[in-house]
Amino acid sequence: MPGPHPRLLNRWMVLALAMAISACSREAAPPTAPEHGTRLAGVLLDPQMDEISGLAASRRHRDVLWMHDDGGNPERLFAVSTNGTRLATLRVEGVTKTDWEDIAAFELDGKAYLLIADTGDNGGLRRSLQLHIIEEPAKLENARLRPAWSIAFRWPDGARDCEAVAVDAEREQVLLISKKRQPPELFSLPLRPPSGTALQTAQRLATLAGVPQPTAEALERYPQRARLDSQVTAADISPDHRTMAVMTYRWLLLYPRLGEEGWGDAVSRPPRFQPLPWLPQAEALGWSADGTALYATGEFIPAPLYRIVP
Repeated sequence: MPGPHPRLLNRWMVLALAMAISACSREAAPPTAPEHGTRLAGVLLDPQMDEISGLAASRRHRDVLWMHDDGGNPERLFAVSTNGTRLATLRVEGVTKTDWEDIAAFELDGKAYLLIADTGDNGGLRRSLQLHIIEEPAKLENARLRPAWSIAFRWPDGARDCEAVAVDAEREQVLLISKKRQPPELFSLPLRPPSGTALQTAQRLATLAGVPQPTAEALERYPQRARLDSQVTAADISPDHRTMAVMTYRWLLLYPRLGEEGWGDAVSRPPRFQPLPWLPQAEALGWSADGTALYATGEFIPAPLYRIVP
């Protein structure tokens, strides 16, 4: 009798591991203990959410995360509880989905918005890319949405892959981080470009300092994985606009902003960093709405959903 398919077996091993982590977390921390470190908030089990590549905490609905999947899937957003349960699926009309790679939540002029970044470019072929800004719906139900506005842009010096996008609404600035180049590069765009401007050009601000690089031993033992560990796959700015969190396939990096300095200066200093908990292809990261923690998950189902207090 044939055994289980290797990929299916791996996925159920993920689930078993996540459940074990959850049980250990509950046993290790007494109810009165202050919250710190990493805990398993839930597990993504819904097969529709098999390729999650972006996550952002709702600014309108308590304990709700917005997620989207990768290219090759319909233009849709998932409303997901902070325990990993899908609450609603919303179709986004009027846009073409090439390769959605990140999502950011922010407030502007008293309204709650989401920015979807159609910025993936594995082959380095795209001449223009798109950001779509959508107002958060009032109700969590299956529905259809349309962007409030979109931003078309290009890179200043040739194509590059980008899976990490964040919004600083206080400065009305969109921040983008390149993926495959080392060190990673930080770019900016206006959140509300002047009307009548068709194609924006991203402005290069700085390179990210202190991104951990693989050791010689890691390169020898796990050459393919080690070369990927330092690639940036997600980013988000804390609700108080003071800290940028950056995810790679292995690390969580935190870049605080001092005084009134810009983000280019902030990322030019070495960050505080820590290894991520185990994730199947870590690609989704976002601050909680109150800014006390970060949520993180990976691209395959089942996938653990972690709550990380840095």
